[in-house]
Amino acid sequence: MLITSARNPKIKALKKLDKASERREQGMFVIEGMRELCLADGAGYEITQLFICEELLTESEEYNLKQCKLTGTEVFEINKEVYESVAYRGTTEGVIATAKPKEHTLDSLKLSANPLILVIEGVEKPGNLGAMLRTCDAVGVDAVIVCDTKTDVYNPNAVRSGVGTVFTNQIAVATADEVIIFLKERHITTYAAELTATDFHYQKDLAKPAAIIVGEEATGISAQWMEAADQHIRIPMLGRIDSLNVSVSAAVLLYEALRQRHVAQVGGTMPYPAF
Repeated sequence: MLITSARNPKIKALKKLDKASERREQGMFVIEGMRELCLADGAGYEITQLFICEELLTESEEYNLKQCKLTGTEVFEINKEVYESVAYRGTTEGVIATAKPKEHTLDSLKLSANPLILVIEGVEKPGNLGAMLRTCDAVGVDAVIVCDTKTDVYNPNAVRSGVGTVFTNQIAVATADEVIIFLKERHITTYAAELTATDFHYQKDLAKPAAIIVGEEATGISAQWMEAADQHIRIPMLGRIDSLNVSVSAAVLLYEALRQRHVAQVGGTMPYPAF
């Protein structure tokens, strides 16, 4: 079936999925791009609809598409004009899909004996959430816990800015009360990142079970987490402004944990892993 009008009911429903309320009502979210689709498929997501613009597909992308398990997926062909009316970014491969979200519970997390966790509290900007998911995938954290967030992990901009790492990370979504109990029961030390802390992040032992807490872009970590955290840490600031973007801060902290864990495994003083 070729769709040539942006007024088609399927296209209108697809456009509405940029709103969280519609994602909840329809029970679907948007995946844009071949890489993201393949990652979602590999992670076992149920792909409900697939919109293909054959004018934009390359041979390699057609091959990748054929490898996906799309049993039961509704497939629609759309022309370039319709594709451009629904695409969130200008350079994708002519593929947009919808999928059913998963439930992200704390109980579903499978942690290693020495877990490294990022807790993201109250983050509002989906681009920052996606960037942190991308860093967590790169570092290889055990889990990402999204706590009292003001955006959801299936926001199209979070999926896009995270280049599909919402599908590669273990993710849980919970309240602060639930997360604090979860971490304490598992004897995981919590490190709250905040500007007024006395100790720098590299002065703490992040090689043992650790959860790093980062907070909202504007106000930082809540009073609840400030009180509940076992340790408070800060990143050195030598310039004239007193804060980094939250996604950059998370990356600095996580890579210090990765460095310490590598040194603990191999000994010596190598500053970073030699991959």
